[in-house]
Amino acid sequence: MSFISRPDLGAWPTLGYVDSPLDRACHLRASAADLLDHPSARFYLLGGELVALKGAGPVFDPLFERAEAEARGRGEALFLGIEGDGAPRFAMGFDPGLRETLEGEGLTVTDLRTIAVSGLIAPQHLGPVACGKALRAWHTRHGFCANCGAASRIVDAGWRRDCPSCGAQHFPRTDPVVIMLTARGDRCLLGRQPHFAPGMWSTLAGFVEPGETIEDAVRRETLEEAGVRTGKVRYLASQPWPFPMSLMIGCIAEATSEELVIDRNELEDARWFGRDEVTLMLTRAHPDGLFVPPPIAIAHHLIRNFIEGGHA
Repeated sequence: MSFISRPDLGAWPTLGYVDSPLDRACHLRASAADLLDHPSARFYLLGGELVALKGAGPVFDPLFERAEAEARGRGEALFLGIEGDGAPRFAMGFDPGLRETLEGEGLTVTDLRTIAVSGLIAPQHLGPVACGKALRAWHTRHGFCANCGAASRIVDAGWRRDCPSCGAQHFPRTDPVVIMLTARGDRCLLGRQPHFAPGMWSTLAGFVEPGETIEDAVRRETLEEAGVRTGKVRYLASQPWPFPMSLMIGCIAEATSEELVIDRNELEDARWFGRDEVTLMLTRAHPDGLFVPPPIAIAHHLIRNFIEGGHA
């Protein structure tokens, strides 16, 4: 398949979970409890993978007043920052098992991926919700001191946990992940994982290991998963990915080999795609129904960069 000219893809879409309107206001964290009663204080309600929303849609309101949040939530309110001229924003948890109860009260309760892909909230809320979700996930997994095993406590409005037994301080964790579009001429390498939706192909990705540069992680992961060697690596963009708490570091890599040796423990399949074919996939016009991740995902942006002539 070949185009005489590639279609106009229009303006670049907005990358999900970025461009948060919040000032994180770290200088206020120690006294954030004083902001809970601020008349402009609002709360995001998060329960594991779920987010509670108000309103009738199609674009919902994810912000609750304190009384509304405390009536449905549990645990400490985590301070996310200040919006605009001084409006405090917090994240509060709720029990995911109460989903039906909350829906019975007229709320919409659904997962963050669905919210982002379907545009169920205004884009400026995605960054704060992603921050709150990742922060709450870290607290859920780190209730005990990794140094001595004693129960730790939340301080600085959620941005640290202190151990009262040994004095150790623990800070929220973000896991760095490289995600790379590997290209050779007019072809790029895409893969499929077993849990992907039928027909979806995406860029390869993997965690950065201790003592490893971003460039070395790109080269190692591409070689491990697909058997392809790469040379030059160029950084393109990054994206918070709150599933549960990663930072996706998007790169373009130049392949120096083509033969595929697929690690079937990591990938269901991998193959080379021509620029014209991957354009059809990005525009959801492929004759076999193949497609790539949606615009909120950094993989979409890496693939579009390749289509439009970007290289390592």
